[in-house]
Amino acid sequence: MASRREGAFSILHSQFSIFIMRIASFLLSLCVAAAAYGAEAPKYIFYFIGDGMGMAQALSAQVYNRTVLGNDEPIVMMRFPVASQSTTHSASSPVTDSAAAGTALATGHKTNNGMLGMTPDSTAVVSVAKELFDRGYGVALVTSVPPDDATPGAFYAHVPSRSMYYEIGRQAAESGYDFIAGSNLRGTKGKDGKPNDLIDKFKANGVEIAYGLDQLKDKTSSRVLLLNPESIDMGQINFTIDSVQGAMTLPEMTVAALNQLKRNGRDRFFMMVEGGNIDYGGHANDGGTIVKEVLNFNQALQHAYDFYLEHPDETLILVTADHETGGMGLGNNRVGYDLHLEYIDYQKISKDRFADYCRAMRRSRRIFDWPDMKEFLEENMGFWRGVPVTEEQEAELQAEFERCFKGDMPKDHKTLYNSFNTFTEMVYDIMDGVTGLGFTTNGHSGGFVPVYAVGVGAELFAPLNDNTQLPEKIRELVKE
Repeated sequence: MASRREGAFSILHSQFSIFIMRIASFLLSLCVAAAAYGAEAPKYIFYFIGDGMGMAQALSAQVYNRTVLGNDEPIVMMRFPVASQSTTHSASSPVTDSAAAGTALATGHKTNNGMLGMTPDSTAVVSVAKELFDRGYGVALVTSVPPDDATPGAFYAHVPSRSMYYEIGRQAAESGYDFIAGSNLRGTKGKDGKPNDLIDKFKANGVEIAYGLDQLKDKTSSRVLLLNPESIDMGQINFTIDSVQGAMTLPEMTVAALNQLKRNGRDRFFMMVEGGNIDYGGHANDGGTIVKEVLNFNQALQHAYDFYLEHPDETLILVTADHETGGMGLGNNRVGYDLHLEYIDYQKISKDRFADYCRAMRRSRRIFDWPDMKEFLEENMGFWRGVPVTEEQEAELQAEFERCFKGDMPKDHKTLYNSFNTFTEMVYDIMDGVTGLGFTTNGHSGGFVPVYAVGVGAELFAPLNDNTQLPEKIRELVKE
């Protein structure tokens, strides 16, 4: 009988403990909400979105920051007082695409994959940026990929398909926003390949177009569209790891956006900054590129944080991601309980640009032999010079090189933004093997993404979030 009483008491004690924990959690959430709602509305809102930046992408940059760069202080986002996470599923799938995720982050509404600024029944929904703009806030949108891409587009466009680039561009021109920046517009030509009137639409709406930061210096309009310099012909501004001469960087573009808002005399503003190249690196399963892109994103964030330090009682900075890309993990069977991210510093070329180089080699009239490629790998990947490559791996690399460049080219592995021959994949598989980074997919995953916040109302983002809740909480903070 005593044993039964003890068992019953144990069950009751356990249930009571759970009840107390739930009450405490509820009271804490009320306190957090009360503190947030009691604060003055933020005058300056920074919304940083790392495209494809899941938990592992952020952590890999921090591990590199600590173990390779030797910094005791964490990267900027990880120093924020609020560190939470968010779910990302779309209305049509547990694994979202960027259009549905961008719509959720911009408007607070779920939609189907592929749809932008609309609910699944094609009802247009308004972004928090547009609502604030209509209330007198300045608005700037910055991305390292095309400004008509899914994430920036979600803050001004309403289309049933994210690939309707002309229509998305037209809506950007008509948005009224102070500043939009990205790599290149994709809707400037019709189906016949001839230029259409999209550029004229921007000009008709008072938008001056600057092709590169040098041209930006001469622009005087209150509305500016910043695009790649005309010498840079690529789908994004460039990868940090490639060090492309004359290319813009995300930190520079962030400063340019701030300067435009200040020049327009905005005493309140909303700025969205997207690190789109993180996603590109994820689709390629290119760990070195991802780490350098997250650090570049972090440098852009530093400019916002410096602004916050000057206006701590008037600024909110929110950092998150639209989804995770690549199913990235830290640690693999080849390195055991270790990571060797120091090898990343030997990598001087992204997987995308390496694939382009290999295609150019294949098309060239010059005959390339294995010694030519080995020299390239030494200089640009650090193989043999700093990155360990076994004799067996070298023999496999040479055999695959001969097969890809002198035999019948195997079918490329196509991903969202590029395609990779088997030799390219072998090279980067070796790099992943020695660093300890790994991937499960070339697409998106359904994993959690981080949420970091600092400033006015940051406490509101402390509990577990769904991506639709983030713009809703911004709305609560700025409601009249």
